[in-house]
Amino acid sequence: MNQNVMKQDKSLNSSTKPETAVRIDKWLWAARFYRTRTTAKEAIDGGKVHHQGERVKVSKEVRIGMEFTIRQGFEEKTIIVKGLSTIRGNATAAQVLYEETPASIARRELFQTARKLSNLARPDHRPNKHERQQLQRFQERNNIHHEKINDEHL
Repeated sequence: MNQNVMKQDKSLNSSTKPETAVRIDKWLWAARFYRTRTTAKEAIDGGKVHHQGERVKVSKEVRIGMEFTIRQGFEEKTIIVKGLSTIRGNATAAQVLYEETPASIARRELFQTARKLSNLARPDHRPNKHERQQLQRFQERNNIHHEKINDEHL
């Protein structure tokens, strides 16, 4: 019976000691960058996570103070590790684990406004039959006009 108590005490001591390093896939999952450890692993294998400009491996150990670049869709974040965890908590607990650099925030905001502006050039709807005919006439007139200009310069 004493052996069971000793085993329990050892397991409690090992879980309460502060962690000095955590695998990157576990940390990305705990920091809520990815929903599952599998998607975190796939992102790492796909080259979406970099440390000092180089791709990382799944077994890479994360330590406090390390800087990572994480690409998710259109966004690329540069973050500094502020805490370690292997347990996935709520969003506020996850935000304590890292800090995004000010340059990264500014870059993301710049790209976000550029994407919004590029979407403004899109029409609100598909052209109907009448509008398509007008576009076709306009294009035909302009092509003929360009051909006449090119013939005059020859």
